[in-house]
Formats: sequence, structure tokens, C-alpha cells
Amino acid sequence: MLKNLSELREIVKKAPKKKLVVAAAHDEHSLEAVVNAAKMKIVDAILVGDKEKIQRIGDKLELDISRMEIIDEPNLGESVAKAVKLVHFGDADILMKGNVGTAVLLRGILNKEWGLRKSEILSHIALFEVPAYHHKLIALTDVAMNIAPDLNAKVNILRNSIDFLHKLGIEEPKIAVVGAVELVNEMMPATLDAALLSKMADRGQIPNCIIDGPLAFDNAISAESAEHKGIKSNVAGVADLLLLPDIEAGNVLYKAFIFFANAKVAANVLGASAPVVLTSRSDSEDSKLDSICLAAAVH
Repeated sequence: MLKNLSELREIVKKAPKKKLVVAAAHDEHSLEAVVNAAKMKIVDAILVGDKEKIQRIGDKLELDISRMEIIDEPNLGESVAKAVKLVHFGDADILMKGNVGTAVLLRGILNKEWGLRKSEILSHIALFEVPAYHHKLIALTDVAMNIAPDLNAKVNILRNSIDFLHKLGIEEPKIAVVGAVELVNEMMPATLDAALLSKMADRGQIPNCIIDGPLAFDNAISAESAEHKGIKSNVAGVADLLLLPDIEAGNVLYKAFIFFANAKVAANVLGASAPVVLTSRSDSEDSKLDSICLAAAVH
């Protein structure tokens, strides 16, 4: 079981090198991460984007991109299309988001002719190393893509996440379905979904995991808090994954982890036919490098 994100770098150093393509590669942190990943011999990179801006960033940051293929495409939509097609047709293994909005990237991934959609739903997962949660990594889903998932969408988000966590060596992920309270309340639909998801896991409808919910955030990450409230749970305090009720709760918690808890993060899109590196444009170079390593590790 992974205890910190740096372990990913050691795992992928021993694996065959992957081919990575960056859509809208004229982005400082993305270029830094890709150059470092190439130095570590994790990937060979193709940069799709505004060539002049890419070269200007390379010169400014003194990055050696001389051996990387650059496909000049200033238009963001076309940059995404060309990058996605390279993965679709087998000329690259991993897609990475550069300086382009998530919605534009998703339109390319979901293209019916040359896109990458594989599962019923695409979802986002963020794997965090939080100093206060010291014993292991913890993942959040979905913080970037599915705005207000219904029960069926949550089932598919969980299936994507469980498969992903299995690939990281977590054989039976412990999943906390998070809400504002730990009791079922008919006025709070998220608590109803949580109870149903827990029972579905108990009955084998969502296999190879342990699900408990609804759990308030404090119960999910603290066994002491759960005990204080009289909650008996085999997930509280040891959760591998937090399923958030909607994108707003997820996005706020994602950024709170980073800015208030000094957490490190790696993030990917799940449900596509190839790994997709998708981080916030404000995320650091280290986060983007760890996200590349994460994609390479589960490829």
C-alpha cells in the first residue's frame, strides 16, 4: 500500500517508458513536469500547442525541449483534437491537459469518432498525501467533472475508482460516502444515496470494496470522532477514498487540502481508454509530475 506519492516515482522508474502527449502545452508548470518526467526516463513527450509560446517558456525556464516533438497548433480546440487523436490511434499512451479548460479537453475525449471514452461515465480522481492523515494516501472523487451526480452516476464513479485503486495495489478499498451529517435524512438526498451505496456494497452489487455512509467528514477521516458520536464503522479513520456529494463540495475540499493542509496531490481522469492527466491549472509542477507518474503507474 502506498504511503506517499514519492513511491510512485520509484515504481514507474522500473517500468517501460511511456509516450505522453500534452494538449495546449504552452503552460509553465506542465512543461516543467514533462521535462522532469523525461529526465527520469518515465516518458517521451509530444507537445501540441502554440510552438512560439512553448519555445518562449522553454527559454525562460531554461528547459531542454530540443528532443521533444512539437506540433504547432495555437487553436485550443484543434490542439486538443490532435493530442486526443494521437492517443486514439496508438501513437501515444497518456494524454495530459496543459493550458486549456477542462470542458474543452472533455469534448475531445468524448468525441464519438476519435475520442477515448470507454466506461459509462468519465470521472476524476485525486490522490492526496495529507500530512495530518499520516498513515496512508487518501483519494477524493469527483472534484472536477461530474457536477451533481445521481445515484447511478455515483455507482459508476465508484466503479471507475475501485478499478483504479486495485491497480495501485489496494485490493479492497475502504470508501466513505461523505455528507453533511452521519444520519440518513430524507431532506438531504446525499444521505439517501450514501445509505443505498453502502447496502449495494453489502449485497455485492458494488464488489471488491467496503463502503460506509453517510459519514460526515470528521467521521470519515477520524475513528475517534466516529467513536465519540457512537458510530460503528470499519471505514472511519481508515478510508482510502472519499466519495463527495457534488462537484462543489469536492472542489472546495480539494483546494482546502492543498492550501490549508499543505497536501500533495496527483490527479487523473478515469473511464477513458488511456490514462489522462488532469490537474488544476494552478497546481504546482510537483503535482503535475506526480500526476504523470500516477498515469504511468496504472497504464
